Amino acid sequence: MKVQSYLSFEGRCDEALGFYKKALGAEVVQLMRYSEAPAGAPSDNADASCGGAMPDASKVMHAVFRIGDTELMASDGRCSGQTKFEGIMLALTAKTDTEVVKWFNALAEGGQVTQPLIPTFFTSNFGMLTDRLGVGWLLVVEQAG
Repeated sequence: MKVQSYLSFEGRCDEALGFYKKALGAEVVQLMRYSEAPAGAPSDNADASCGGAMPDASKVMHAVFRIGDTELMASDGRCSGQTKFEGIMLALTAKTDTEVVKWFNALAEGGQVTQPLIPTFFTSNFGMLTDRLGVGWLLVVEQAG
């Protein structure tokens, strides 16, 4: 069994994919736009997507992107323009302090730092932030076991 995160960027999926590509080296594995849906597909139902209106054909219906060994799924969701990722964070484990600082700074650009990177009893560097798209991140350096 595999559990994956599915992120709804509410009309900002292209921006998110570009941001994670730049910040973390994300790779887009799959991308389908509403314009690619066959005629009569559920995405053509006005009440089923984008806040009750017909979605813009250029919006992302479904995407899969990879960060390191992890695949995440994403879409433009209901295209409300306001993401709400409440009660959930993505945890990112770096192998080195240099790596975690680089990723933390890149994700923090335009976002909100809630815990600056600090050494703790369980790792050499730990921090938390919400990126400019509203996604919460917990960053930590992997400790040798």
